[in-house]
Amino acid sequence: MSELESEELLPSERMRSQALEGDVTQIHRGHRYADEGDTFAIDGTAFEVTDVTERRLGDLTDEDAQAEGMDDLEGYRRMLERAHENFEWDDDSEVVRHRFEPR
Repeated sequence: MSELESEELLPSERMRSQALEGDVTQIHRGHRYADEGDTFAIDGTAFEVTDVTERRLGDLTDEDAQAEGMDDLEGYRRMLERAHENFEWDDDSEVVRHRFEPR
């Protein structure tokens, strides 16, 4: 177990604020950024990574998008296209889901 900088796992201020409010409880990233049991803090609130799972973009659901602060999967796709230059959604692309909760 290690202590992470919140910015390593949650790169945007929006996501960190939404995590504090309880609206963001997971993030999918292109690589593993944490292990189960790792911790991080946002404005003095401690969080623990509870699950790290390898998945494919095609496995994501509206519920996954909502757990990342988006309305639905289509909105999530559009956000990824805006955030990442040259991003194209490929159902077979591998991603890593990091779930977390306040401690």
